[in-house]
Amino acid sequence: MFWDVKKTERLNEEYKDSLFFLQNNFAVYEDYALVGTKGYTFEGPFYLDRWGNITGWDEEKEEQAKKLVTREMTRLRESFRQAENAGYRKFIMFLHYPPTNILEETSPFTEIAAEYGVTAVVYSHCHGESRFGDSIRGEFQGIRYMLVSGDFLNFHPACIII
Repeated sequence: MFWDVKKTERLNEEYKDSLFFLQNNFAVYEDYALVGTKGYTFEGPFYLDRWGNITGWDEEKEEQAKKLVTREMTRLRESFRQAENAGYRKFIMFLHYPPTNILEETSPFTEIAAEYGVTAVVYSHCHGESRFGDSIRGEFQGIRYMLVSGDFLNFHPACIII
């Protein structure tokens, strides 16, 4: 579910007994700050020839994607800033979109995760077996990356903190 950032506080008040919405804020679990944002990955559109080679790129859509990534990075950094100001030094990062796309090994989101030394990056959005490998999973540069889409987990909960 996506919402206007200005509604985050109201949504957190409305659902205070059952949900907490992460956006320009943080939540606490034990000694961890839980930070998150929607994130964004750009996978095209690019144009493929009959052999599957990239032959062209839609620059207008790429520019829009860059704006979205910048906005989401700003939101994520604000959440980290608030958590650090409150004294937290251990982090778990949540994204809706995967931290990288199928063409990337790193991204601004993996760089932010490394900068803050997060324990885990938890993300979803990749649905259907053919999409499960669209981003990094497992240990990468000392950070655990976890896909938690319902169908990937066969609708069972995942243990985030070991």
